[in-house]
Amino acid sequence: MLLPLLLALAQAPLPLKAEARSLLGQPLEPPPIADATRQLYTARLAEARRAFQRTPENADSIIWLGRRTAYLGRYREAIALFSDGIRLYPGDARMYRHRGHRYLTTRRLDLALADFERARALIAGTQDQVEPDGIPNARGIPTSTLHSNIRYHLGLTLYLTGRFAEAARVYAEDVAAARASSNADMLVASSHWLYMALRRSGKTAEAAAVLQPIRAELPVIENGSYLRLLLLYQGTLPVDSLVGATGSGATVEDVTLAYGVGNWHFYNGRVEQAREIWSRMLRSPQWAAFGYLAAEAETARIATGN
Repeated sequence: MLLPLLLALAQAPLPLKAEARSLLGQPLEPPPIADATRQLYTARLAEARRAFQRTPENADSIIWLGRRTAYLGRYREAIALFSDGIRLYPGDARMYRHRGHRYLTTRRLDLALADFERARALIAGTQDQVEPDGIPNARGIPTSTLHSNIRYHLGLTLYLTGRFAEAARVYAEDVAAARASSNADMLVASSHWLYMALRRSGKTAEAAAVLQPIRAELPVIENGSYLRLLLLYQGTLPVDSLVGATGSGATVEDVTLAYGVGNWHFYNGRVEQAREIWSRMLRSPQWAAFGYLAAEAETARIATGN
């Protein structure tokens, strides 16, 4: 299993400016943010801090301060804020969901898994709720819920640690919920990871069934990269039509496409092509993206023979 290696790496001291250590042991400094975006995020963080100062024990104030802090690449500080929130609200699944996300970002997969499992236990039997976006999409329409985000991130953590069959079971729940609510964005995002988890589990026929409802005209708002990858897996889109999928990793979208294409090569027996793409990806500055994290996990598994 990959997890013992990750636990050892996570305990190694970090250089002063680093926010995390990669699954390959390299220190990771905060990803670059464009000046205009940084100004916007800084202003929103200041608003969140003022709200927190007015009501420091309010759960929403804590959550938004933590989320806004993380958007500026201050992940360890955000984790500390969510941990404070958990001490005040140990029964609030949102605190574990958001802290778990930032444990993922900082490569503490063991702690992320514990948080998402705790969050999942807390939401059992409760009514779902739309989760407001911290970084709204082009239409300003939230596309995910608390329950779906907990399942999605739990599935990702299991996938990253090589527990593909377990990840597939979680993502199957998310796909079913997305279909029931006619949520195209969550359908394509969860279907993408479900398809890959099934392929990596050797369940080719089950994976093919995941692709049957996927159509190019699905009304996705923010998960266009996942839709394009699913169309690639269908054979509807040629691989050379996915611009940015070669591993250059200039943007988060490039990283998302590149990991999916690399994995497509991998489970179709083109291992060297997959490794080439993943290797190029790891030179990208977008290390907080899930596609980058997945490529890192693949490379760590190859390096350790797991």
